[in-house]
Amino acid sequence: MSVSTWPGSGEAWVDMKVLDALKMPFWVAQVATGAKSFRDNPVLGSRRLNERGLHVARVRAAEAMADRRRRGMEDLLDDHHRRFFAENGYVEQRNVLPADTFAQLLEEVYGTRFDAWEMRQGNAVTRFIPLPPEVLRRLPALAAFVNGAVFQGTLKYVASTRAEPTVYLHAVLTDPDLGTPDPQTHFHADTFFANSKAWFFLDDVPEADGPFRFVPGSHRLTPERAAWEQTQSETAATHGNRLHGRGSFRISEDDLATLGFAPPVTFEVPANTLVVADTFGFHARTPSLRPSVRIAIYGSVRRNPFLPFAGLDPLTLPGLRGRSAQLLNAYRDTRARLLKKPQSERYIGKTLLTDPAHL
Repeated sequence: MSVSTWPGSGEAWVDMKVLDALKMPFWVAQVATGAKSFRDNPVLGSRRLNERGLHVARVRAAEAMADRRRRGMEDLLDDHHRRFFAENGYVEQRNVLPADTFAQLLEEVYGTRFDAWEMRQGNAVTRFIPLPPEVLRRLPALAAFVNGAVFQGTLKYVASTRAEPTVYLHAVLTDPDLGTPDPQTHFHADTFFANSKAWFFLDDVPEADGPFRFVPGSHRLTPERAAWEQTQSETAATHGNRLHGRGSFRISEDDLATLGFAPPVTFEVPANTLVVADTFGFHARTPSLRPSVRIAIYGSVRRNPFLPFAGLDPLTLPGLRGRSAQLLNAYRDTRARLLKKPQSERYIGKTLLTDPAHL
């Protein structure tokens, strides 16, 4: 609703115009960052600018920079997995840890109460447990994996940056008989540029428990994908789906087929499997067929896509390294208190990873 349509609102309309003018440099500056919301930034969401190619130009430039950065990061991933990732957009490694090491890690994870946060989306609750250095010091097998070359290197290579990952213990607790469908079961891209998400699964993941799905090759800006991105960008600011309008584009399976990508891969994998994907590629959770708990060590890396260098991340400095998740939760909690608005992730106290959902 435009303020100018309200009775007697002339002064308010002028105030809004002034406020918008003051915000304009900030909105313009966001074009050179990872900002993605078409709804919250009238420059990024401008139909006129996007009809002239603003959004697709950002996607194309971000892809070029990611390719450039990865050429200087080949030490992080072996040749086989680099070639497979280049073609498919994900890396899958099974039997990552020796059996005795994996057993010790499970004993540490399942026998410890952690500070935890939860987020509900439809019939799914996601539990996040940060793993700062003071927690990992008590859990040597978990610490060795989280800080190890396989987990860290694959996450960073896929994201095309040596930035500090955000790492949690992660549980998805789903009951298909409760609430609305989980929005993450719709195929979508997280954002417009290369980034990574990783799951090191601690239990077997059968089809009934809602495994991760990924569309191979959809991490690349093919001509068909570019045309689709162009069309979406022109109307995203007013799209009826809130997540789509904020830059996490949703896509139907029928539309996926028209873009020429291979059929989705479903990761029904055994425990001790690591999956890392570039979630510019289209992905989703498979709908759970029964009440289920999917447990993993989860990591993500997302950074300004237009940086010409892969390093120089402040969060890798002593005292900050390993605290990305902890700092993110503290920021969200503080922001929620100051704005007096509930946040989607809520602190639930100390809990076991496998305890029933609180939300």
